Amino acid sequence: MKISVSFTLWLLLGAVFAEVSTDSSQDIFVALREMTASLVQLKADMTLQTQGQAQLKTEMDILKQQQLVRQVAFSAGLLAVGQVATIGPFPTNTPLIFKHVPTNIGNAYNSNTGVFTAPVRGAYHFEWWIGAVGDGRHSVLAVLVKNSEGVFTAYESQTAGYMSASNGVTLLLEVGDTVFVRLWAGHRVYDDGGHRTTFSGHLLFPM
Repeated sequence: MKISVSFTLWLLLGAVFAEVSTDSSQDIFVALREMTASLVQLKADMTLQTQGQAQLKTEMDILKQQQLVRQVAFSAGLLAVGQVATIGPFPTNTPLIFKHVPTNIGNAYNSNTGVFTAPVRGAYHFEWWIGAVGDGRHSVLAVLVKNSEGVFTAYESQTAGYMSASNGVTLLLEVGDTVFVRLWAGHRVYDDGGHRTTFSGHLLFPM
C-alpha cells in the first residue's frame, strides 16, 4: 500500500513537472516568436525611415536646384574695363559680344559668344543700349535676335556728336532658346569706360 501510494505520488509529481515544463517551453516559444516579429517589424520600419530620409533629401536637392535655376539675371557692357573703341561698320550683320559682365546670376549669358541661353521656360525681359558717334555717314542700328529671328530694333542717326539708341522687350522663352544683339551691316557702335553700350536681361517668372 505504501509503495503504491509513493508510486502514484511520483506519477502525479512527474505529470505536474511535465506540465510546468511544457507550459514554460510554450511561453518561451511564444515570446521568441513575438520578439522575432518585433525585430522584423523594427527592421522594416528602419528601412522605410531610411528610404524616406533619402527621398526627402532628393526632393530637397531638386527644389534647391529648381530655385537656383529660377534665379537668372545678367548685365554686360560691350568692351572690357579701360577700353575705348568704335566697332564696325561690317559688310554683314554681326553679333555683338559684350565682354564686361558685372552680373551673371545663373550663368546663362556667355561672354565668349554674346549669347544668352534660357535655362528654364518662362517670361524674360531684355534691354539693350547702343552708343555711337555720328560722322555724317554711319548711323547705329542694333537688333535683338531670338534664336535666328530679329525681334525689336534700336536705331539712331545724326551727322555729328554722340548718339544712342535703346529698346526693351519681354519674351516667352523655352529651355535652350537663345537671345543676342546683332549689329546691322553698314552701321557702327561705340563704347568706352563709361560702358555706354550694354545688354541686360532677367527672368521675370517661370512658366
